[in-house]
Order: sequence, then C-alpha cells, then structure tokens
Amino acid sequence: MRNKFLFFGCLLFAFQFVLGSPKWGKTGHRATGQIATTYLSPKAKKEIAKILDRHTLAFVSIYADEIKSDHAYDKYSPWHYVNFPFGKKYGDETPSEKGDLIKGIQKAIKILKDDKASNEDKSFYLKLLVHFIGDLHQPLHVGRSEDKGGNMVQVRWFDEGSNLHRVWDSDMLNYYGMSYTELSENCDELSLDQINAIEKGTVLDWVYESQDLAKQVYESAKSGEELGYAYVYHYFPLVRKQLQKGGIRLAKILNEIYG
Repeated sequence: MRNKFLFFGCLLFAFQFVLGSPKWGKTGHRATGQIATTYLSPKAKKEIAKILDRHTLAFVSIYADEIKSDHAYDKYSPWHYVNFPFGKKYGDETPSEKGDLIKGIQKAIKILKDDKASNEDKSFYLKLLVHFIGDLHQPLHVGRSEDKGGNMVQVRWFDEGSNLHRVWDSDMLNYYGMSYTELSENCDELSLDQINAIEKGTVLDWVYESQDLAKQVYESAKSGEELGYAYVYHYFPLVRKQLQKGGIRLAKILNEIYG
C-alpha cells in the first residue's frame, strides 16, 4: 500500500512538472484584469461587457490556462511565452512556426479589430489577450528556452521544493496572501506622467523590457538555493509593479480598439 502511495505521489509530481505551474497564478492574472478595468474608457467597458456577456476581465483572465486541459486547444500552448537569446532582437532567429506570445497577442488584437469577426471569435480572443498581456509581464515568460523560462532551475521555497518560474508565477503571490481585489486596490498611486510612461511603446518594446527583468530574476537565485523572507522583501515589490503595468497596458490596448 505504501508503495502505491509513493508511486501515485511521484506520478502527480511528474504530471505537475510537465504541465508547469499556472501562469502568474490565478491571483496575478485576475489582479491584472481588475487593474485594467479601472483604466478602461466608458465605451470600452460597454463593448467588452457585450462581448464577454457581462463577465469581467478578472473573471476571464485564466481562461487561456483552463483550456489547456482540452487537447483541442493544444495549438495555443506555445502562445504563453516567447524565448529568444538574450542580447539579440526578436526575429534575429526564425520564430517558432507554432507561434509565441508576441504572435498570440498580435492575432488577438487583429481579431478584435475585425468588424467581420464573429462575437464568438471576439470573445475567445479577448479572453486570450487578457491572459497573454498578463503573461508578458511575468519576466520568465520571456526567459531562456534552455531552462524553459526558469522551470528547470530548482530552488527551495521556505524549505519546500519549487523552481524559479513557479516562485515568480505563484509562490510569492500565495505567500503574500492577498486576494486579487486587495492587490488591485492597493496598487501604487501613479501620476498622469507615470501612467503615460508605462503606456508608451509597443508590445515588442514591452517584451524587451520583460526580458531585461528576466536577466535580473536569473541573477537573483542559484539552483538549489533556499529562498524565503528576504527574497519576498526584495522582489515582491517588482511583482506588484509588473501586475500594475500589465493592467495599465491591457487597458491601453483595449481603449485603442474600442475608443
């Protein structure tokens, strides 16, 4: 009996490793969606409510992860991340034919701008867009392909096994213990100039920004290192900042689409 428990325990661990941890975690994605809502124009809010059948951006923000359990949606899995060598520009090497985070965001925006697209398609791609803009602002979604964005960098998190990607996706957020509404309500107060600065640039500019942060994240911990209170103290402010940036930039895109 004991051997059976060990077997199924190992099997569960392996299954979780293959799937990877949730992207930004449910809390992070919902916080980004909620923050974005506060920056939407009245017209954008109205159009989005119609497309999503009155569901909120926070509610649909984890849809892109939920559909990963259905093999019919397997082709969208590579859209959660983009990996290209540090020090190079996107496109210097041929991007994956399966698509990536950049292509996924571009496709979603194209469908949402298409007057001929069905409401069903617009709803689907809006849900993807909300999620992918969140993923873009988790630095390790623009990490190194050789370690699967930090998934292969094993660390200890408060004396439990984890990996660097999971620490940034969900471990720090879970440790902090705030709901997505509490996170969104406690964002830093920004001036109009600060908001304008965050909104500047293109999706590709934001990818390069996240890649620069990914370099810092890789330097923040070594394989096998024990991470805990000091790590949260130093890096959770950056997590909060990225959630806020993601929300502001998502709202910018949606306001440009819907006016």
